Amino acid sequence: MAEVSPQIAAILAAEPPAPEASAPLDLPVLRAGYLQTALELGGTPMEVGSARDLLIERADAPPVRVRVYRSTAAGASPLGAIVWHHGGGWVMGDLDGFDHVARELCEVAGRVVVSVDYRLAPEHPFPAAVDDARAALRFVAGAGAEELGVDPGRVAVGGDSAGGLLATQAALLEPGLATAQLLVYPALDPLMTGAAYREFEAGPGLAAAQMAAFWAAFHGDAPPETLALPAVTAGAPPAWIAIAAHDPLRDDGLAYAAALREAGVQAQVAVYDDMTHGFLRWGGVVDRAHELIAWLAAAVR
Repeated sequence: MAEVSPQIAAILAAEPPAPEASAPLDLPVLRAGYLQTALELGGTPMEVGSARDLLIERADAPPVRVRVYRSTAAGASPLGAIVWHHGGGWVMGDLDGFDHVARELCEVAGRVVVSVDYRLAPEHPFPAAVDDARAALRFVAGAGAEELGVDPGRVAVGGDSAGGLLATQAALLEPGLATAQLLVYPALDPLMTGAAYREFEAGPGLAAAQMAAFWAAFHGDAPPETLALPAVTAGAPPAWIAIAAHDPLRDDGLAYAAALREAGVQAQVAVYDDMTHGFLRWGGVVDRAHELIAWLAAAVR
């Protein structure tokens, strides 16, 4: 395995020490810090043709806020779309913190990007965020396609880290709607059984104890097993899965790729051997973030 990139090492050296494993989640501090890091390390936001917020109304739940990006090259014809769910351990993250990544993905892919502002735990535990993800996919691939200028037959669903679980749950629970899964170091194993959780127990970056706290906040009173992915069948959409080699979540994505292939579903994996968890959001200082966005864009094209 390659050593951690010097660009990543510099970021980690500047981070404050991680809280003790037994410390409760300090949500205001976590959320403010997550946004600040994204804004400071994300680089200059790329210009897009348009970006607008809208609400997906539902009769049985609060509306889901999304931000819709169209590229500068978009014409009048319907485009393919990417419905994206940001990371943040299901307790952090928002549209602003993922804005610069969404803009670059939109421009490089030439697709409409719909960034989902799903409800956060612990205020809204499972299945709230999953329900929001499913509602967003149904809207983009259904009733909202014409309004958004989207081809409903070309809708990919994606997410990074915690958002990877939401994207995959939506793809599997709303069969036939997503044509691809784009997953970046996804968190998919609520029981944390992969060897990487022990190999990278203390990081670098994300530590196993932090991930355990995020899973606990997300599942709330539900048994963790409730969050396990539905059975993968031959009808699942093909997946492109990016893995950070120095990451406790490494094996989550690798195991999912293996399950897809066993079911006869295409699964392509790209391992970023000198990267840690979170590097997608650090494009202002980490060159490989742009390499990853280009790989995702090529997948949907």
